[in-house]
Amino acid sequence: MKRSSNGAGFARPLKQLSLLSIVCSPLTTQAAFFEDSKATLTLRNFYYNHDLRDSRAPAQSKIEEWAQGFILKGQSGYTDTAIGVGFDVYAGLGLKLDSSPDRSGSALLPGAYKNAGWGRDADTRSADSYSEATGAIKLKYSKSELKVGGLFPKIPLVFSGDSRLLPQFFEGAMLDIKELKNLDISVGQMQQVNQREFAGARDIQTGNYWHVFSDRFDYLGGTWRITSQTSLGVWRGRLENVYQQALYTVTHSQKFGDWTLGGTLNYLDSSDSGSEKAGKLDSRMGSGIVSAGYGPHTFRVGYQYNAGDSALPFITDTDLPGTTNAIQVLRFDRSQERSWQARYDLDFIQLGVPGLIAFARYVHGDNFRVNGQDGKEWERNIDITYTLQAGPLKGLAMRWRNVEIQGDVTGRRDENRVILAYTIPLR
Repeated sequence: MKRSSNGAGFARPLKQLSLLSIVCSPLTTQAAFFEDSKATLTLRNFYYNHDLRDSRAPAQSKIEEWAQGFILKGQSGYTDTAIGVGFDVYAGLGLKLDSSPDRSGSALLPGAYKNAGWGRDADTRSADSYSEATGAIKLKYSKSELKVGGLFPKIPLVFSGDSRLLPQFFEGAMLDIKELKNLDISVGQMQQVNQREFAGARDIQTGNYWHVFSDRFDYLGGTWRITSQTSLGVWRGRLENVYQQALYTVTHSQKFGDWTLGGTLNYLDSSDSGSEKAGKLDSRMGSGIVSAGYGPHTFRVGYQYNAGDSALPFITDTDLPGTTNAIQVLRFDRSQERSWQARYDLDFIQLGVPGLIAFARYVHGDNFRVNGQDGKEWERNIDITYTLQAGPLKGLAMRWRNVEIQGDVTGRRDENRVILAYTIPLR
């Protein structure tokens, strides 16, 4: 009896422990999923004014619109399983505050452009509101992560744009592998895009070749951190039946006393692919920029040259970090165009005004042809941002972006953007 009693007494705790493990295991597995999650709501108020009176655009004196955006982003943690599982969500809402048919076309709101070019729809009114949403499932093993669904890629060949009211995003899959020391590898495929001024996914459009679309962009690339100061990147991408690209990039930084010196060299080689929807393509873009920082001051000088016989093909509305002189409005990427840049940045924190930063930039391009004649163009930027450092609206960022361009293709144009952005942490 005693042995039997001890046996029964020992079996009962085992049974209870087993039951407790079954009940608690999902809770333990899900703990990191919720504890590591975060969510933010960004309020973005955007005023856009573009003076067209001396441009080569259609008969429209100016573009002027004002809109309010709401950007919700949520990121979960990962389940505590062999392969961690998580989920990311995004939702955006844009509201028109001021616009009219004779002033539309800012790309803040849907309805102003047809195929993102200068061809206007019959109805040029901007939508009163628009909304969009997406989500992505993510899987993590060791230091590698796979995302499938709505993506905001930030790689040199596909850097999703965020220069208007709501951000650009893609539908596809991307795998980031970080298992090797000092070497990051990324591979992926984009199949659809949600442009910055449209609600709803569509085929991927080709920049500089507006009427050319594709439903697949594949890429493979990586960055090797040779030392803590030097890195090398190699990337290849292909927009199916349109173009293929290879990008080689080297960056280096070095301290010399109180100075910080840096530099980046890029070579972007683009050619036609498959059925050649955009025709024969030949763009060989070399560019480089060097910087010198001293205290609150940073000075930069850059150069870019497209040695090919065609303009650079790229995914519309994406930023182009693989080039030097693709800036706020112009890209200086025409066939045979060469351009140089001068830029000065100032951080006012050391001058007693924390939160205030500004830069001025000038880029001049020439050596291309317009209607059989030599062409040239230039762009000048002034960009000032102030972020409140204290008070109930701490973190509110106020930005003014001013640009002036003049060229044999564009004519003379002036633009102002005023952006107020405030991010509220929800978790």
